[in-house]
Amino acid sequence: MKIIAVIGSYRKKGNTARIVQLVAEELAAAAFQLGVPLEFESIYLGHTNLGFCRGCRVCFDRGEDKCPLKDDLLALKAKIKTADGVIFASPVYVDDVSGGMKNWIDRMAHVCHRPEFMGKCAYLLATCGTTPTSHAIRTLGAAASSWGFHIAGQTGFKTGALMPQAEIETRYQKKAEKIAQKLSTAIYKRQFYRPGFVSLMTFRIQQWFYQKKAQDSLDYRYWNSQGWTDLQQEFYIHHQAGRVKVTIARLTGSLLARLMA
Repeated sequence: MKIIAVIGSYRKKGNTARIVQLVAEELAAAAFQLGVPLEFESIYLGHTNLGFCRGCRVCFDRGEDKCPLKDDLLALKAKIKTADGVIFASPVYVDDVSGGMKNWIDRMAHVCHRPEFMGKCAYLLATCGTTPTSHAIRTLGAAASSWGFHIAGQTGFKTGALMPQAEIETRYQKKAEKIAQKLSTAIYKRQFYRPGFVSLMTFRIQQWFYQKKAQDSLDYRYWNSQGWTDLQQEFYIHHQAGRVKVTIARLTGSLLARLMA
């Protein structure tokens, strides 16, 4: 089981890093219980070479390999694709994710159109001093789900300016254990085969759009090559969702697509 934590903080000994490390320790215990080896890696976005998105649309129109910013983005994406699960972790800066995390999400915008991470699980983490983490977690969730991830769960932590390691362990050990159990179970039991209503509906909205409106685009060619424009295709991958949920989700998605067109 390979898990990568993408951390939107520059500080390798800050609150977010310490929470992730606590979760990593619990993941090792969970993997041992499951009888599988664990490979864990933390990637600090503040220590990678990622330029600011210029909004030039080259990734949309010509492909992400044509991006004028020749930096670490594609290598980072390729590394994440080797993982079974990804932890999205960010401190809260002014009621949202950090600038580094938001820039990475912006640079990955092409994946919102051409999802590449179906069949992988994600867990969302946010740390804050005293303010709510809900807005930041919504930002992380909107990105991860649109990229194809199955969201195994989400958790916010209040840590103050810099909580001592011992206090983090005392206050959040049980929380970290639950996170590790949720993420490892989602991976081990392949919960991505059971998509939720919103995921099924979103797939249908995109499918309708590429069938009707964007057949001369790179996005359409990608969707067509995956077989996703075929009306018989109900989701990015084979799924085990119930027929009633699938039917209602597809009908709802078709209606919303027409309203948005």
